[in-house]
Amino acid sequence: MQTEPTTTLDALRDGTTSLGIELGSTRIKAVLVDDDGTPIASGNAAWENELRDGFWTYSLDAVHEGLQRAYASLADDCERQWGARPERIGAIGVSGMMHGYLAFDADGELLVPFRTWRNATTARAAELLTAELGVRMPLRWSASHLLQAVLDDEEHVGRLAAITTLAGYVHRLLGGAPVLGPDDASGMFPLAPSGTEYDAELLTAFDALAARHGAQGLRIADLLPRVRTAGDDAGSLSEAGARLLDATGGLQAGAALCPPEGDAGTGMVATGALAPGTGNVSVGTSIFAMVVLDAVPTGEPLDADIVATPGGKPSAMVHCDNGTAELGAWAGLFGQFAVAAGVTLAPDEVFAAMLGGSAGGSADELVAYGFISGEHAIHLPQGRPLVARRAGADLTLAGFAKAQLLGAFGALRLGMQQLTDTGVRLDELVAHGGVFRTPGAAQPLLAATLDTPVRVTPSAGEGGAWGMALLARYRLDRIRGDERALEDWLLDRGGIDPGTVEQPDARLVEECAAYHERWQAALPLARLAPDVLA
Repeated sequence: MQTEPTTTLDALRDGTTSLGIELGSTRIKAVLVDDDGTPIASGNAAWENELRDGFWTYSLDAVHEGLQRAYASLADDCERQWGARPERIGAIGVSGMMHGYLAFDADGELLVPFRTWRNATTARAAELLTAELGVRMPLRWSASHLLQAVLDDEEHVGRLAAITTLAGYVHRLLGGAPVLGPDDASGMFPLAPSGTEYDAELLTAFDALAARHGAQGLRIADLLPRVRTAGDDAGSLSEAGARLLDATGGLQAGAALCPPEGDAGTGMVATGALAPGTGNVSVGTSIFAMVVLDAVPTGEPLDADIVATPGGKPSAMVHCDNGTAELGAWAGLFGQFAVAAGVTLAPDEVFAAMLGGSAGGSADELVAYGFISGEHAIHLPQGRPLVARRAGADLTLAGFAKAQLLGAFGALRLGMQQLTDTGVRLDELVAHGGVFRTPGAAQPLLAATLDTPVRVTPSAGEGGAWGMALLARYRLDRIRGDERALEDWLLDRGGIDPGTVEQPDARLVEECAAYHERWQAALPLARLAPDVLA
């Protein structure tokens, strides 16, 4: 339902709106919502990582500039729709790519360039930590980056005063306290079963391991942000933070800040997948699936990352470094072809034309690997995108697009199968990401690939920033005295459209299984490619 203009103008004037900002891999997105959690304006800014000195990174200048461009885009949209720009905002929340490593000294100066989740340079540290702590420690987690810096005897370790994530860094820029929500915090270091603090026993074990490798006196607990659950106080927007967002000076300070979160957590909120047995899958530059657990299993560790919901409940995360970026590159090529043929198409129109018939196409003679970077899920240290087909096989647009989509889901399928084989309950997945804006394409293929019902909501294309806006809205309601748990609040106030559910089609399930069998059998091609395409 369209918000009434007078109601929106009142919200803009009275400062009862909430703002969510998400710093993704290729776009910084911002969404402004009203008192009901309904989006009333949005904006975005494109940006790209760069490979510098062997590390995937974004400069801090790019962070600052991207934030301003995304907010300016939102303010322009607000003025275009409602005739007014935001001057006061009730609450703000920041989300970002999880994990990675931002290291600062006592003066707040960055010690080494930001090391993002994409870096696979921490294999030795992750292996040592997994063995020492007795829990799975992924390569991309902040603790793995820190220990790898110790192992490599990096000079900056001796000057460390704090480490954080991208969301945590931006939150501090806006005036927030040195805190993280449970989801983002759990991508830095394992949490205790309560989901409200780090595991004290494992913190001690980390320090002992670091000391044995030359970092005597290092105390990781002193470096990590504190954990705060959804709705908790996380500071307020400062004057400097307001000027950082709005270079025109129109935005006033004082907005409440909610705990910053990771992009997995905002996906859970945007899809309403916060109860045990539910899950969501985010398909973008990377792909990750989250399944909320009844409890952390005892005994043999799950072959998945144990993280947390924004409310602190345990979740199993299957993370794949590569998603649909290669599909986007092909869409860009087809867009160029359209221009050369005298037709100009918007990006969504290109995707619609490319993917529209994919579910009915045949990928029997094709395999596709969209490995732009290495893929930890299959122990692939480097990536090279590939498409291969049998000699003489027909090459159709529908079959090509289908092979690209199924190839993008390959590593996810392996991870999810390992998860369900251990008895983890999964009733339904809610999918989000730009690829789901093309109806009837990715959704049925994902349902068939995972043999699980897949729901897609109208917010599928912009779920993360909206999910963060809802967390900011929740913080504002908590200030007003609302004590409901996040899950209950979302059911009553979140405005989540139930969307449509795609049940696995038996014929398509069989076809997808056959494709992925060929995909796995041909993986030696992907492993060889970095050696011959250096």
